[in-house]
Amino acid sequence: MFEADNIREWRGQDVVDAEGHKIGALESVYVDTASDEPSFATVTVGIPMRHRLVFVPLHEAMVGPGYIKVTYPKSQVKDAPSIDPDGELPAEQEPEVFAHYGLEYVPGAGGERRLARR
Repeated sequence: MFEADNIREWRGQDVVDAEGHKIGALESVYVDTASDEPSFATVTVGIPMRHRLVFVPLHEAMVGPGYIKVTYPKSQVKDAPSIDPDGELPAEQEPEVFAHYGLEYVPGAGGERRLARR
């Protein structure tokens, strides 16, 4: 995993699946609001003029020279919940992102958001 201080340096780098298939380019990183650790990334996918951002967990992600390798297959990531390139993930859609990957969603103790973009 990469350190939170280095997140901005990885914007635009390729995101690949465990088999090395390119999924898209890293757009931004979302941290867990409880720990401030990187939790999800948004990846730019689609054809020119029809881009969208999909979410992928960063658990067990590895950084290589010019890429970030995630543990989820390209097909699953491309089918993940998405937002427009200039959009924002609504709080009520956070559980859908976690559910797509079979991950448990637990909001903050006061009901606050679980993800925050860096």
